[in-house]
Amino acid sequence: MSLGILAALCAVILYTLGRLCREAFTHYPHDALRGPQPQSFLRGNQKDFFHPQAWKRWAEWAATYGSAFIIRNILGARIVVLYDPKAIHAVMVKDQNIWTKGSGRSSTVFSVLLGPGLLSLRGGEQHRRQRKMLNPVFSVAHLRNMTHIFYHVAHRVDKAIKARLPTTAPAQEVDINDWMSRATLEMLGQAGLGYSFDDFAGDSADEYGESIKLFFPHLARTRVPAITVRQLSWLLSDSAIRTYFRTFPSATVREVQRTSDTMATRSAAIVQQKKAALEKGDAALKHEVGEGKDIMSICLRANMATTPSERLSDEELVAQMSTFILAGMDTTANALSRILWLLAAHPDVQTRLRAELVEAQGGARARADVPYDDLVKLPYLDAVCRETLRVYAPVLFVSRAAAEDTVIPLSAPAPTRDGGAMSEIPVARGTTVLLLLQASNVNPALWGADAAEWRPERWLAPLPAAVEDARVPGVYAHLMTFAAGARACIGFKFSQLEMKVVLAVLLTSFSFELTDKEVRWNMSAVMYPSMEDSCKPGLLLRVKPLKE
Repeated sequence: MSLGILAALCAVILYTLGRLCREAFTHYPHDALRGPQPQSFLRGNQKDFFHPQAWKRWAEWAATYGSAFIIRNILGARIVVLYDPKAIHAVMVKDQNIWTKGSGRSSTVFSVLLGPGLLSLRGGEQHRRQRKMLNPVFSVAHLRNMTHIFYHVAHRVDKAIKARLPTTAPAQEVDINDWMSRATLEMLGQAGLGYSFDDFAGDSADEYGESIKLFFPHLARTRVPAITVRQLSWLLSDSAIRTYFRTFPSATVREVQRTSDTMATRSAAIVQQKKAALEKGDAALKHEVGEGKDIMSICLRANMATTPSERLSDEELVAQMSTFILAGMDTTANALSRILWLLAAHPDVQTRLRAELVEAQGGARARADVPYDDLVKLPYLDAVCRETLRVYAPVLFVSRAAAEDTVIPLSAPAPTRDGGAMSEIPVARGTTVLLLLQASNVNPALWGADAAEWRPERWLAPLPAAVEDARVPGVYAHLMTFAAGARACIGFKFSQLEMKVVLAVLLTSFSFELTDKEVRWNMSAVMYPSMEDSCKPGLLLRVKPLKE
């Protein structure tokens, strides 16, 4: 580590400690909110909310303290936690210009590790330009034309799994999470980038796929990047911070940066390859993976045609690719793994869903691909997907920081420590807010006493009036799973189509059963499964081919 970086780090640490200590002894109105007792002044509640099983503690806090409470970070720093629908609407929609993904001009973990993509940008003109260019390729019209690519990949996965299973033997244990990761990576690669990552002949995806799969689990094992990036960025460029992480004493931090570097190098190479293909003309593109209809080809064409002020730089294109693949693969793969795990645990639901899919395919002998417009309207398939994304949101929460003093409105008064209540929460500039997406989705005040129960049938009847009246601002099914406002997940329809195509193909080919091994669901930036005491991503299910 160079002396310059070391000196900068020491200065940042001293400055940060000074700010934290000053804040610890300042009183704020939101201090009146209830919340869990911190374990210590030094670490606050960090031990409780940053470990793989912390999702259980978050659910406990939400049930105990209600839809607005406070937790403590390092040296007593406050974090306001919310899942009140009116408060969520204010932060993510009405006052979204006030609530940013970070404070000041500091960098974020994702801007350092992924570059200036949609996931890492706070907002502003750069975010607007990127969103404007990407919106058309996530439209229903475009997805309808991409459906055959999704089916092509799903059938290849189907054949690859069958090739590994003896037809006459009992059900065999299969790492379903690995196959879902490989399937979604290939779908994203072909439909998103016009690039093939996996021929499904070997037993694992390539290095790029493995890097993406392990990115969030590696990041969850260390708090160093999350804690230090913002402060380091006051004195160092993002490039210098990456250099610092490459030489950091912790092997876990170095592994996080190595994973980031692998993604960036591969992304840059693919972008250059796509540019070269575009120069050959549209006729040549039709013979490429993605047939020239993939998201990256369309964006590159639009980028060349637009005015210089609206054009995305190569750095933005590379960041966009890494962000798109990382966010799309991990969330969708783990959501699919969750669905298949739930179906294995509820064989009656699995049987009912399979029957609906077989009928839509024209019978067991026909096995025809269900067209886009029919597939997305299958009622029980849609109910299973919605209920899984309601009860088990892949992303537990998102954070925002107040760029100025403001007031957060509440739909119902929040209890305070002294036995009173607050009908709104005044917050100071710089205050961090966590929006509990999962708690909003299973809020018993909206969904009823069985809110935490996985019951797909609830979507086949009218929803509770409280759900309709609450006007939860999420972009999907009264849920916050895909967030809300200008920063809502741009690819949520893409993800839905991936999930439904994979389920339509696999559930009519195989039966799925639980093993006798424990499955652990772990909290990272994205929830993921592992087996027994391991934190390595994986989900073993017993799989058996169905009789033709």
